[in-house]
Amino acid sequence: MGISRLLAGQHVRLTAITDDDLPALVRWYEDTAFLRLFDAEPAYPLTTRQLAEIIAEEQKSKTGFVFAVRRLDDSTLIGYVELDGIIWSQGTGWVSIGIGDPAHQGRGYGSEALRLVIDFAFGELNLRRVQLTVFSYNASAIHVYEKLGFRREGVFREFIRRDGQLHDMILYGLLRREWEGA
Repeated sequence: MGISRLLAGQHVRLTAITDDDLPALVRWYEDTAFLRLFDAEPAYPLTTRQLAEIIAEEQKSKTGFVFAVRRLDDSTLIGYVELDGIIWSQGTGWVSIGIGDPAHQGRGYGSEALRLVIDFAFGELNLRRVQLTVFSYNASAIHVYEKLGFRREGVFREFIRRDGQLHDMILYGLLRREWEGA
């Protein structure tokens, strides 16, 4: 039995984020629609220097892994996926993803990138559980998470206010045995 190819799927692969990726990341962090799906923090642009510092800290972390999502055919940077907040003694971690350019959204790249990072979490890191949160207004992400087998586990009611409206934040979890049994 051979060793499977890690971090590469049919259409995307996960790689390190490099300095060459910073201009694209800065563009995404200027897109408030992207930021309002990705984070609960106020949507505001970050400079190249600020993003470089954030990524450098994430890359040094002993409790997380950050990856660029690239298309296989031309290595275009299309997104970002992170496995962080790992509690090694408990085998748990958090996952987050963002596909930055709207032209690459809705094409299955995010689903494939999540499959790859989940395989990495369970197969390579030997975690037993991954979880994530999503805002209730992000219907497309909720669809992807449920399609991949994440189960809705809880709701943080009225967690975030956007444009004068309150929205829930939903907690989803996935166990290794559920992933392997799917």
